[in-house]
Amino acid sequence: MRVVVIGGTGHIGSYLVPRLVEAGHEVTVLARGQREPYRRHAAWEHVRRVTVDRHAEELAGSFGRRILDLRPDVVIDVIAFRPLSVQRMVEALRGSVQQYIFIGSIWVHGYSTVVPTSEEQPRKPFGDYGIQKATAEQYLLEQARRNGFPATVVHPGHIVGPGWEPINPAGHRDPKVFEVLARGEELALPNFGLETLHHVHADDVAQVIIKSMVHWSNAVGQSFHAVSPAAVTLCGYAEAVAGWFGAQANLRFLPFEEWKATVSEENAAMTEDHIAHSPCCSIAKAQRLLDYQPRYTSMEAVRESVAWLIDHGVIQAPPLC
Repeated sequence: MRVVVIGGTGHIGSYLVPRLVEAGHEVTVLARGQREPYRRHAAWEHVRRVTVDRHAEELAGSFGRRILDLRPDVVIDVIAFRPLSVQRMVEALRGSVQQYIFIGSIWVHGYSTVVPTSEEQPRKPFGDYGIQKATAEQYLLEQARRNGFPATVVHPGHIVGPGWEPINPAGHRDPKVFEVLARGEELALPNFGLETLHHVHADDVAQVIIKSMVHWSNAVGQSFHAVSPAAVTLCGYAEAVAGWFGAQANLRFLPFEEWKATVSEENAAMTEDHIAHSPCCSIAKAQRLLDYQPRYTSMEAVRESVAWLIDHGVIQAPPLC
């Protein structure tokens, strides 16, 4: 099939695009710049790459036509955020594509009430990102059910993999946290360290997308979590990371208001966002309908990321045990 990937050189696209090429699809990637994917792969030699400023073309009313002119069978929209962008895509593609796959976020759930959280639980999103993604999801699923628009929604967790910093055991992105744990030094965590994070390797997100195409009849009109088999607590995560270096986690727990004074304002805000959500999502639906078989646990995915950070000098730590 002819597949158009919008935003295909980032975290997800670095694994998704090679999978699409290897499956025999004709792939066109649209991106704002000429950034190289995080992971080198010979499949990129067979990909058509188009540079486009989506925002500017949406303002001009020409972006939907640009996509339609590529005559896609499937459009995978990795970067759409505002519901208006999604609505314009639906208007442009209606009756012309086999499937439109929208990449959402587990943030659509807001805080957890029952865990693991299923896709069917009522949405209670908060924060601009979660609210916008949830609004776009609701619109797409209504279009699928009422008007037959072939939409599928995929909700990744905290994406990790070689090439970027994972959300760390303190709930933010400062890679120095991994150095502290490697040296066995004291690490302060908010509250009792029992809030959760739910990571996923970018390749497993790509797997869900590919299997949504393969199992088209099960996927259209549905949303799916793309996460690892299980979430992790902050303290359990910290203990596991320290163990990778043959160390023991030296943890101190502080009430959040005290803890946030120990980090930068940016890191405090990120951690607050993560622990307020404390995601723990079920993959049962994706397993049942798409035969999703994640390759990585949360810790395996993060471990691969940390090994890359060490190899590339981003953090100063001994090799992993």
